[in-house]
Amino acid sequence: GLRAIVGIVVAFAVLMIFLLPALRDGAPAIPVALVASAAILYAVIYLAHGVSLRTSAALLGTLTSLLLAAILSWAAIELAHLTGLSEDQNNEVAAYMGNVSITGLLLAGFIIGSLGVLNDVTITQAAAVWELADIWEGGLDRRRLFTSAMRIGRDHIASTIYTTAFAAAGAALPVLVLMHLDNQPLRQVLTSEQFAAEIIRTLVGSIGLVLAVPLTTAVAV
Repeated sequence: GLRAIVGIVVAFAVLMIFLLPALRDGAPAIPVALVASAAILYAVIYLAHGVSLRTSAALLGTLTSLLLAAILSWAAIELAHLTGLSEDQNNEVAAYMGNVSITGLLLAGFIIGSLGVLNDVTITQAAAVWELADIWEGGLDRRRLFTSAMRIGRDHIASTIYTTAFAAAGAALPVLVLMHLDNQPLRQVLTSEQFAAEIIRTLVGSIGLVLAVPLTTAVAV
């Protein structure tokens, strides 16, 4: 627990010293967010869980899933034509810091926001593979090990996706209340940028989780 707290301190240091200054200076969002995320993951996973093949398998699975989630986030923002200007804070950033890409800021937020749930899924999935291998040492081939671990992973996927969706719903609750007071039609509510961003954030995070489980399981096996 103490090492996990140290990991959080390191993570905030990476955000404050590297990520935010880079975005402020107009650096491209995806490379900057991925480098910052990789540095955070190295610190958090190895500090909290120790250096071992098990944690390295979880780290590799997380990094691969994070890269796929970043590509999905970029594609989703482009296809949905999200500008990020529906939020007051982003408008203030655009007004005072014209060189900052608001879309890039939105994209970086998508990537950083997926770190926690991806780390949760991958580290527990790698641990499940290791425990199963210890129990059936010498009597369980790789295919059976993968299949057994995926049974655990499927349940974990479902519960974690619910967590992601409920967190997004909670964050968007004030927006929903205001829209309800305005008596806006449901279609207009769902397609408004502020609400659409939360839907896309949830979908991208969920797809990243679904991909993370088999990827991490395969690496761990």
